[in-house]
Amino acid sequence: MDGFTGFKSATTAELPEAVAVMDPFHEVAPAGDALDRCRQRVQQDTHGHRGRFDDPALPHGPSAAHRHRAAHRLARSRLNAVFADERHFEVQVTWAIYQRIVAAYRNPDRSTAKAALARVIKTISRGVPAQLRELALWAGP
Repeated sequence: MDGFTGFKSATTAELPEAVAVMDPFHEVAPAGDALDRCRQRVQQDTHGHRGRFDDPALPHGPSAAHRHRAAHRLARSRLNAVFADERHFEVQVTWAIYQRIVAAYRNPDRSTAKAALARVIKTISRGVPAQLRELALWAGP
């Protein structure tokens, strides 16, 4: 199910033995949104505009197709070049958290996946630096 409290309440009331499980999309998508917002903010701060076709952090120009995958689709060498610029540190950290979440959901071993996701949640729940504001918003209070 998705994170809507009404679904969980209704399910618990009607099926008290059921175990509520969030579907991967509703867990991964918010992290992808945080990554996209962070990348856009850093792009704006660094270059004075949100994105152009030839920007290194935006390889195919701004479009809806980039959503959740802009940094993910970059070739490793291109990522390394972008992340070598210390001005992109916030994007690098947010990208790394996003990748850990995606990897946990892709892991075919459920217990290993659950442990990996628990480590990500524990890391984020310890507190997120103010510079990583998009990640902090996603992680919640």
